[in-house]
Amino acid sequence: MNFNEYQEEAMEMAVYPGLRETDLTYPTLGLMGEAGEVAEKVKKLIRNKNMKRGYSLAEEDKEALVKELGDVLWYVAALSNALDFPLEHVAIVNINKLRDRKERDVIKSEGDNR
Repeated sequence: MNFNEYQEEAMEMAVYPGLRETDLTYPTLGLMGEAGEVAEKVKKLIRNKNMKRGYSLAEEDKEALVKELGDVLWYVAALSNALDFPLEHVAIVNINKLRDRKERDVIKSEGDNR
């Protein structure tokens, strides 16, 4: 499955209560919530399993994180859809931006426009 196929299928499950699919608020809030759930799971791994550098995650922990990452991906696809861009376009723009930063040796720098 490629990014655009994923986006097309994912949008079949889009239900925005009383909102249009072009609304940015609902998918933005969903993205923040799901990203927070990823962070919460990692925090609990650090706290409950004393996860440190080099720690090897158990398969069930990896699978739990993969499910949350899938939810993050769904909301990224939804936002991309609301902006009327194919998800593949978002991926290409991001890779080009990162490649440019690496070539200019500013990938570790600070700021958005470097």
